Amino acid sequence: MKMTPMLESFVFHFGEMGSRWGFNRTVGQIYALLVITEEPISANEIGECLNISRGNVSMGLKELSSWQLVHTLHKPGDRKDYYHTNGSIWDMANRVFEERRKREIDPTLSLLRDILLDNPGNDAEKYAQVRIDEIYRLLENITQWAQSLQSLSPEKLDTLMKLGSGVGKVLDIKDKLLQKQQ
Repeated sequence: MKMTPMLESFVFHFGEMGSRWGFNRTVGQIYALLVITEEPISANEIGECLNISRGNVSMGLKELSSWQLVHTLHKPGDRKDYYHTNGSIWDMANRVFEERRKREIDPTLSLLRDILLDNPGNDAEKYAQVRIDEIYRLLENITQWAQSLQSLSPEKLDTLMKLGSGVGKVLDIKDKLLQKQQ
């Protein structure tokens, strides 16, 4: 595969974004390359395209496999492994969210739950628990909302996202109607 300036721009930017999504720059670049490559490619081809060592490619593919973002294919008569993305872009987004939830949100919720079970020893701890409870409830609501979104088909999710601010306007109308009824 020939890396054009446009493809390089996407791959390198995706690498930078990957570091913000929970995996390192190289892993992000490998995944980006797989996303934009129509046919499955070998680890050697990945290394050549990205100018990275075979060891880095191997570690990156292992990380992507642990996130269930890539799958391995075999070609008849060829001993090499070939790699391709696992599912659609929507599947990728769901997997990344799910992994981040497991690694970041779940441990935070667990810690907050434990703190909320403690008896406060003074007024400062009572106040802190009230604020911690607000954080806990917010994270719980976000998690439940995200899980319900994950159960939607990509088409329904796309439609919901296109509604965007329209949903807020509907809620504003609902609030005004409720206020008139009171």
